[in-house]
Amino acid sequence: MTGIADQAWFRDPALGRILALLSADGGEGRVVGGAVRNSLMGLPVNDIDIATTLRPETVMERAEAAGIKAVPTGLDHGTVTLVIDGKPFEVTTLRTDVETDGRRAKVAFSTDWKADAERRDLTINALYADAGGEVVDLVGGLADIERRNIRFIGDAAMRIAEDHLRILRFFRFFAYYGSGRPDAEGLKACSAARSKLTSLSAERVWSELRKLLGAADPGRALLWMRQVAVLTEILPETERWGIDAIPSLITTEKALGWSPDPLLRLAAIVPPDVARLEALAARLKLSNAEAATLKAWAMAAPVNDDMSSAAFERLLYRNGAGGITTRLKLALAVARGKAESDFDEMARSARLIKLLDRAMHWKKPQFPLNGGDVISAGIASGPRVGELLAGLENQWVEENFVSDRAALLARLQERVQ
Repeated sequence: MTGIADQAWFRDPALGRILALLSADGGEGRVVGGAVRNSLMGLPVNDIDIATTLRPETVMERAEAAGIKAVPTGLDHGTVTLVIDGKPFEVTTLRTDVETDGRRAKVAFSTDWKADAERRDLTINALYADAGGEVVDLVGGLADIERRNIRFIGDAAMRIAEDHLRILRFFRFFAYYGSGRPDAEGLKACSAARSKLTSLSAERVWSELRKLLGAADPGRALLWMRQVAVLTEILPETERWGIDAIPSLITTEKALGWSPDPLLRLAAIVPPDVARLEALAARLKLSNAEAATLKAWAMAAPVNDDMSSAAFERLLYRNGAGGITTRLKLALAVARGKAESDFDEMARSARLIKLLDRAMHWKKPQFPLNGGDVISAGIASGPRVGELLAGLENQWVEENFVSDRAALLARLQERVQ
C-alpha cells in the first residue's frame, strides 16, 4: 500500500480532527487531489481539499456541534469550508454528473467513491488519502504519477466534452508535472475539440493560460499546443510569431534567478504590436495592469545596447522603465541563446545585463517645476503654461537632469520676459 501518513501537513491536528469528524457514524472523509498528488511527487502542498460521503448539510451540522466554523461556500455543488484556527479546509460531497454542456455541470450527490473519481479530469488529480494516510487509487493515477504521465480518466473526448477547459488543463498539468511526450489520446482529443475553447468565458481561458505560462518551464507544453493547433486557437497572434524565444528565455531566467513571469513569457510569443495587443487584452479580458504592461512593452523605444549611460537615463525618463525592462529581458534572452557560438553576442549579453540592472533599479528624477511656478512667473492659465513647462523639462532632460530648481526658475524668467 502507498501512504502519505508521514507527511507533515497530513499530521496537522486540525486536519485529523476534520477527517475524524467526517468519518464517524457511517460517514467517511478523504483528502483528494492536489495535496495527495504533490506529496507523492515530492512537491510542496498548498491547498488541502477533502471529499466526503456526507451531504453538505450534515457536514455543517457535525461541524457546528463540534465547535468548528462552517462556511457554506458552495452548497449547490456540495462544498462547505471548515475553518480551524484560521485555516480553511474545503469539504465537498461525492458527486456524479447529471448533465454537462462543456461549460458547467449539474451534479447529484453520491456515496460512490469510484463514480466520484471517474467524473474528475486527470488520473493524477483523482487520488484519495483516507484518514489513516493510505492512498486510494481507483483510476490508475499512481502508475501515471510514477511515469509523470498526464492522462484523462477514461475516454479523453468524453472528459473534454464535459468541460472544454480541460483542454488547457491537460497542457497546464503537463507543463507542471509531465515528462516525455504527452498522452497520444489526450493530444488527439484536445486537437479535435480545440474550437470549443471559444465557448468558454475569457476569464476562465486567461486564468488557465496564465497558470500554464507561470510554470517553471512551459516550453514543452507550448510546443505541443502549437503542434495540435490549440495555441493558435486561443492566441492567434502566435501563428506567425512562434514560440522559438521560449527555450532561451527559460534558460536565462534560471541562470539569472528571475521568477517565472507569465506576462514576460506571453510577450516572448506575441508580436510587439500595440493594436494587436489591445485586441488580445480585450479578447482575453486581461486586467488593466496586465494590458498596460503589454502596451508599455510594445510602445517602448528600442534600446541600443552600446548607448551611453546618459542617453539611457534619458530614454528611461521618457519611456518609463517597465516597457524597456521587458524589452531588455527578451533581448538578453535572445543574445544569451546565441552567445555560446557567437563572441559578439556574448559581449552584447554583458552590455544588456548592465542596462537591465540599471533599468530595474532606476528611480525617475522629479522635475523641480510645476504649473504653479509658471503662473507665478506671470503667465495666465492656458496652453502657454504647458508649453513653457514642457520646453523647460525637455531641456532639463537633455542636460541630464543637472539643473536645480533655482536654475530652472531663472531660465523660466528669461523665457517669460
